[in-house]
Amino acid sequence: MIGDASNLTCTEFQEQLSELIGTGEDISSHPHLQTCELCRALLADLETIAAAARELFPIAEPREDLWDGIIAAIENDPQSAKPEPGIGNLDDALSEGLSI
Repeated sequence: MIGDASNLTCTEFQEQLSELIGTGEDISSHPHLQTCELCRALLADLETIAAAARELFPIAEPREDLWDGIIAAIENDPQSAKPEPGIGNLDDALSEGLSI
């Protein structure tokens, strides 16, 4: 933080605001907010915007079987078992009498 938190200017406080919010802590008791109506209103507006954004894009946990399904799909996909053209197995190349 810059200097004494209780003596911050609005500009100094607002420069730190994203970092303060990023901590996940409740910053409503920050000393600057106790005396500054403008920054309290700004914080309230930001909290309203954040709440609205969470409603628009809710965080959804993936199903527990998601990775199992992905692995099964890859293992059952015949294309995933074939090497790319021109890139083969050394044993296959030798058994077919191909030069490497």
